[in-house]
Amino acid sequence: MSLQLAHPPVTETPTAVPRSYTHKRVASEVLLSNWRRTGPDSYTVEAGWPGQHAFYETRLGVHDPMLLCETVRQTLPLLSHGAYEVPLGHHLLWRDFAWEVDAEALRSDGGAAGLDLRITCTDVKRRRARASALALHFEVVRGSTVLAVARTRFTIQDRNVYERLRGRYADMPGLRVVPLPSPASPERVGRSNFEDVVLSPTDSSTRWQLRVDRAHPVLFDHPVDHAPGMLLLEAARQAAQATAHPDASVVVGMSVVFARYAEFDTACWIESESLPDDLNGNRRVLVTGRQQDSDVFCAVVSVASVDGS
Repeated sequence: MSLQLAHPPVTETPTAVPRSYTHKRVASEVLLSNWRRTGPDSYTVEAGWPGQHAFYETRLGVHDPMLLCETVRQTLPLLSHGAYEVPLGHHLLWRDFAWEVDAEALRSDGGAAGLDLRITCTDVKRRRARASALALHFEVVRGSTVLAVARTRFTIQDRNVYERLRGRYADMPGLRVVPLPSPASPERVGRSNFEDVVLSPTDSSTRWQLRVDRAHPVLFDHPVDHAPGMLLLEAARQAAQATAHPDASVVVGMSVVFARYAEFDTACWIESESLPDDLNGNRRVLVTGRQQDSDVFCAVVSVASVDGS
């Protein structure tokens, strides 16, 4: 069995990111390119955003801020497998995630955008040789500009423990799925296509049913036994955009706590509530996902007005 030093030597040599280390099946969806260690628990990861993406659309002249969420998400398995001895097949459980982005730095010139993610890992907990929990702190740089800052925590479970905890839900072929409800208006939730809408309207303008389309090529890139975290973040974004509609606006921050899994066999309800504006004058929206009278996640989403010209 191979053991890793608790504090490996610093290396300046960039290493290519294997697709398997991002937990993406489709190579074109991998946003990370190279990574290197810069200290005992610090790393730099190179990433790139495409000029155009089928799901993460450039809108109002800015790159989709959800690209930032997916970029951060891909670093979780990358560092788990590449730096902290976590075998492939283990499961990562998102605990919380907070980020803020500079809307001006999101501006798109129609081409690809290169990024450097400067990451520091703290609160590293281990089970034998491998990590069992991590906290990550990010500074995301585009050119000479800090585009975003973020922090997140997650835990790691081996396959046997995960399947024991999930019980019948670990049997993916046998999972029952609620029928896919009709989508909300794409324009109202800041999308262009009905296929990318993850909310279904109800008789309340602040309450929706989560649409879990397991055939979606990006949100369900590979089989999973619960609604993935990126789907829940997209639901929070769309609920906040619906609150800001019809103003031209973009989400510039989130603070999210994940409480439990969103299952496929029961409807998950997304509710929004307006909060006082922040000190920068950005609209704030509290978005909560609930299933069977229990919170699945809770997010405070910040939305800024933008000049889309």
